[in-house]
Amino acid sequence: MNSSFLLSITTFIYGLAAFLYIAFWVFKKPLPGRLATWTAMIGAACNIAGIIMRWVESYNLGFAHAPLSNLYESMVFFSLTIIIVYLVIERKYKNRIIGAFTTPLAFLAMAYASMSPNISDRIQPLLPALKSNWLIAHVMACFVGYSAFAIAFGISCMFLFKHRDTEGKSNLLAHFPNTKILEELNHQMIMFGFLFLTIGIITGAVWANSAWGRYWGWDPKETWSLITWFIYATVLHARMMRGWGGKRIAYLSILGFIAVLFTYFGVNYLPGLHSYGTS
Repeated sequence: MNSSFLLSITTFIYGLAAFLYIAFWVFKKPLPGRLATWTAMIGAACNIAGIIMRWVESYNLGFAHAPLSNLYESMVFFSLTIIIVYLVIERKYKNRIIGAFTTPLAFLAMAYASMSPNISDRIQPLLPALKSNWLIAHVMACFVGYSAFAIAFGISCMFLFKHRDTEGKSNLLAHFPNTKILEELNHQMIMFGFLFLTIGIITGAVWANSAWGRYWGWDPKETWSLITWFIYATVLHARMMRGWGGKRIAYLSILGFIAVLFTYFGVNYLPGLHSYGTS
């Protein structure tokens, strides 16, 4: 068994976890919820094992680098961080329904990485620009931030569904956390993601200086990372300084995650120094 095979299995485990969380939400039976949690934990363990195996395989091939250097590897790590951050939230808030809106994102990321014909899972030597000690810090910080924003997106969708059902008529929404909890959790995830995105941008700037001799060059990825940073900075400013809340923050959170997705995927189709992310 190699790492790619194990990570392909992880895709199906995440898919099963997402299905079980949705079944728990729809049918309100405790068994699917417990199974969903254990399935997500098993998936995370397989995901970690797959990343470690891939790292060892790169050493055996003579490349010797952390498996964070291309689109396939970054999406594998992105899926793992979504699951881990979600499981921490589940343990803290004792509410599994949030998993119905977050674990599908991890599954979709893994499925795209494993099954898309446009993404190669081959281990390749690092490009010269990627041979830096800042690689791990930059990529890990960015994707921990992205995972927090992904969970904030799911929570924002939950908030909007709950907010529209003001009279509590929908049985599907009966066991959602109340809007105050969802709003506060959304804020915490955005603050957490904003912190790590900021760290990711700073370490990326240091990395760029060591690789290309400048801290900032308005590369499409750099530009959209900054746009995303400003969107979430606006969300935090609007909430803490202007007293915004409710639907406005939820919509801005969703807009921010759209910017994250474009920063992650869209810029790969534009010319720039980060175009290696498509391989």
